[in-house]
Amino acid sequence: MKAQAGRSRLLFLVLTVILLAGCGRLFNRDDPLETLPVDALYAEGKSSLEKGNVGRAQRYFQRLIARFPFGPYTEQAQLELAYALYKGDKAEEATSAVSRFIRTYPTHAHIEYAYYLRGLINFDQEKGFLSRVARLDVTRRDQGAPKQAFNDFAELIRRYPNSRYAPDARQRMIYLRNQMARYEINVANYYLEREAYVGAVARAKFLLENYPQSQYTGDALAVMAESYNQLGQDSLEADTRRVLEQNFPQHAYFHGGWPKRQAKWKKLIPFMGEDRG
Repeated sequence: MKAQAGRSRLLFLVLTVILLAGCGRLFNRDDPLETLPVDALYAEGKSSLEKGNVGRAQRYFQRLIARFPFGPYTEQAQLELAYALYKGDKAEEATSAVSRFIRTYPTHAHIEYAYYLRGLINFDQEKGFLSRVARLDVTRRDQGAPKQAFNDFAELIRRYPNSRYAPDARQRMIYLRNQMARYEINVANYYLEREAYVGAVARAKFLLENYPQSQYTGDALAVMAESYNQLGQDSLEADTRRVLEQNFPQHAYFHGGWPKRQAKWKKLIPFMGEDRG
């Protein structure tokens, strides 16, 4: 029993030494993250970010914020951290960081950039999403990111119409509007292919009402005309055809006849075979 007790005490001492050694390394006072002053921490983080080492930049900015919770360096570090997270493909963390910055420092000198950055984060999520569009069921796609990006850029322009970031934001909004309209015409076409004509008309109308200046306006009118034709709504079909012809006289709806449904709608909506975005 005494020998067993002795072995137990020895094991306890060994484990204690190992634990203390680990703690010593954890709180190593030679670690620059623990010893550098605030300006040097910021400079290291900024330099890492400029060199593309976003992981190192994130660590320095995060430690700066933890060690120095107040002050101009901390404010700027929070914005730099949001950008570093964005460049590191951590979209959710980046969005949280920049939204927290906007709430905390609403009058900051760089608040316009914060709104613009939030739009960029969601915009890039939307781009990655569109690259996978061909492999997804069009009725199951999440439009959250493009809608949020559109709203972010719209808020920037509403608050700061003369911002240096406003022109780029407007161009991105045009792109996003067309992509959201593209989604709606894809869904309308999905319903049309499956002879769900009422649903096709509803989605086409939604497109026209919400994205009236998109590049898919003619396609939406064509979907409606064909759906009304299939539903036997002759008056509505004629009215829709007239509007389509007045505004888009060269639309594929009026040319080449109407062969098999699949071939017809590939002609009607060329982006089903290639990207028009």
